[in-house]
Amino acid sequence: MITDCCAIVPACNNAETLERVLTDVSRYICHIIVVDDGSADDSDAIISRLQAQFDDSISLDVIHLPKNKGKGTALLKGFERAISVGFRYAITIDADGQHFADDIPTFIQAIQKHPDCLIVGARDMKQEGVPGKSNFGNRFSNFWYRVETGKKLPDTQSGFRLYPLDLIKKTRFYTGKFEFEVEILVRLAWKSCHIQSIPVKVYYAPNEQRQSHFRPFRDFMRISILNAVLVLIAFLWIKPRKLFRRLNWEKIKRFVRFQFFGANLSPKTIALSAGLGVFISFMPPLGYQILLAIALAHFFKLSKAIAVIGTQISNPLTIPVMVYTSFIAGGWFVSEPTYAASVEIMKWDFVKYYLPQYFIGSIFLSVVAGLTTTLIVWLIVKAMKKIQR
Repeated sequence: MITDCCAIVPACNNAETLERVLTDVSRYICHIIVVDDGSADDSDAIISRLQAQFDDSISLDVIHLPKNKGKGTALLKGFERAISVGFRYAITIDADGQHFADDIPTFIQAIQKHPDCLIVGARDMKQEGVPGKSNFGNRFSNFWYRVETGKKLPDTQSGFRLYPLDLIKKTRFYTGKFEFEVEILVRLAWKSCHIQSIPVKVYYAPNEQRQSHFRPFRDFMRISILNAVLVLIAFLWIKPRKLFRRLNWEKIKRFVRFQFFGANLSPKTIALSAGLGVFISFMPPLGYQILLAIALAHFFKLSKAIAVIGTQISNPLTIPVMVYTSFIAGGWFVSEPTYAASVEIMKWDFVKYYLPQYFIGSIFLSVVAGLTTTLIVWLIVKAMKKIQR
């Protein structure tokens, strides 16, 4: 037996299997925390009888929740108790008899080789007797876990796990039902906790004997909403933060040198990239210049960075001037031009009515500004290249 690891068994109306599960676990773990999540059957009597039967080497610690709070809440209560007692690890195992306690030594061996990992027992979901909805739910969860973390796990729904309690102690969780086991995997992965899976056995009782507290519609909706939130956090905060942490001043300088003055960028390429960006900045429609600049720079094998910077000529401060000058320039090419006040030109109804004049003027300015920028940048870069020699 390992002394710095306890077992946490969340139970809710599992009287038929609870005694066997606790007895089996006691062969491998000497401290078991049972969280009775509002059971209304004989679970309490079974736990009391086992407490009297176990010898002094086995501790059966019981937490009673008067009302059913959900598996996530039960696990968190178990973690709190394990941390307060001083354990470093906790193995969670379901009370419905689905898991086999004789797989516990495999968890212990894995954590001894990889301390501070989170070890997840991966079930063989292709074996006979696995319910179709469980298989689908697992594949669904595995897919979103990979989207949210960039990592693959074969079984993100398994409740048979070994947790490093130090990381849990430093993390605040927000869910309390079945979706908690998804949240904790993703949140710990974001904290750079290494998550490893090991194969474990699984038993699914026949349909008439199977007891499940999973409510298909309600719990699936909870998990779906959680995944939607986690995806947003991953792409708006976690992934950008991870990228930023990888950057340092030397990498930034190398990037700038490569993008702007690299050996592969000739004065012609740099000048054309800048000219392309400025050309696009004057073109309608306003607001899509960056995407267009990246696409065209990629197509013509120019510098995307320089082209994007060139588009920044179009910004909230310069747009009114650019629209006004486009009207003025467009007036040179239409038979009945308008030269209204700049305030009127910034009104959409006015622009819509005189759109041809604006469109022609903006195209003309785009060409002139792009060619001018290309020439000026080419001359500057050529001069800088000579100085560097």
